[in-house]
Amino acid sequence: MPQARITVNDTQDRIRNGHPWIFGTQILREEGEYAAGDVVQVVDGRKRPLGQGYINPHSMIRVRLLTTDPQERINAAFITRRVAEAWDHRQRMGYAGSCRVVFGEADRLPGLVVDRFCDVSGSGRSVLSVQFLTLGMERWRPVVLKALQDLLKPTGIYLRNDVPVREKEGLTLEKGFVDTPFPTALIIEENGLRLHVDVADGQKTGHFLDQAMNHASIKAISAGQRVLDCFTHTGGFALHAASYGAADVEGLDISAEAVAMATRNAELNRLENCRFSTANVFDHLTDASKRGAQWDVIVLDPPAFAKSKGAVENAYRGYKEINLRALKCLPPGGFLVTCSCSQHMTPDLFRRMVREASLDAGRTLREIHYGTQPPDHPILWGVPETHYLKCLVLQVL
Repeated sequence: MPQARITVNDTQDRIRNGHPWIFGTQILREEGEYAAGDVVQVVDGRKRPLGQGYINPHSMIRVRLLTTDPQERINAAFITRRVAEAWDHRQRMGYAGSCRVVFGEADRLPGLVVDRFCDVSGSGRSVLSVQFLTLGMERWRPVVLKALQDLLKPTGIYLRNDVPVREKEGLTLEKGFVDTPFPTALIIEENGLRLHVDVADGQKTGHFLDQAMNHASIKAISAGQRVLDCFTHTGGFALHAASYGAADVEGLDISAEAVAMATRNAELNRLENCRFSTANVFDHLTDASKRGAQWDVIVLDPPAFAKSKGAVENAYRGYKEINLRALKCLPPGGFLVTCSCSQHMTPDLFRRMVREASLDAGRTLREIHYGTQPPDHPILWGVPETHYLKCLVLQVL
């Protein structure tokens, strides 16, 4: 059992309500010796047990709880069991192909992200892209990798430990193969479409899997329509709109590399009604509204504008501005598909922002669909950070 004991102040019962993070400012007292990454006991000011978690004195998040049971043994069997439970959840939800296998805190494995990509081009390969984001989870790397190999039997595993958050944990940035190298480029399937993925050079773990259900939600509004997909990245919404029978689809992104990949995806799926261009979305929508240009459907799926709580105010203005400009380019009966992947832009705040933009644009909106993350990116109640994705499909009346 852990020898060190950490006494914390939890006057708002945040930890008892299920949140696993303990900040340095909450710590009242430390007893016993420990090394960075060790598992410690955590109690409140009245010495009531809160659980056990790994500690890193160099991180703002000092302790991340692994269990609320003060007697549970945190060992290789514990970590292996948690990985198995995460994979069992995906299987019960019907995932047999590409999916997120482990989603950090939501799977009670804070600091660990695992994505599975299954090649559908005939090779039969399945590869795992793995991120160890914290020192405490890095300590369990051999155990995690063995559990993944035993359970999923992948063709190969690629580490994407090139995320800046690791530096806040005192860890170095790295990426590369676990054991035997393998081709990192493959083709996966999403809602009947084929998409190029490169686990070595793609964003995050290689590809964003979390918008699959929201991509499918635009089927009913796409047929025969002119669609503009802003912040298209590798073409997610645009490709789906085109496959659902849109008359004309244009995707915009400021990244030339993203536009090139989106174009490759359109060619792979033989979608001739879909084209992509490099552009600044803010400038493009401003110019379009001045010219009176209009589309039947406009999609806004920007990167996270608010990457910290301190950035929320500026991000709010940015989100509102693009939604306002998009609404001015939609006719009565048109549709706005608007998203946010920032955890700090809460669902209520997101709705308020869109409402303000609609009022400023003089548009009345009717909600058609609200979507969030799919079951392989589960939301853990008590941990609002795990609920990050919002998607509204709104009709302009």
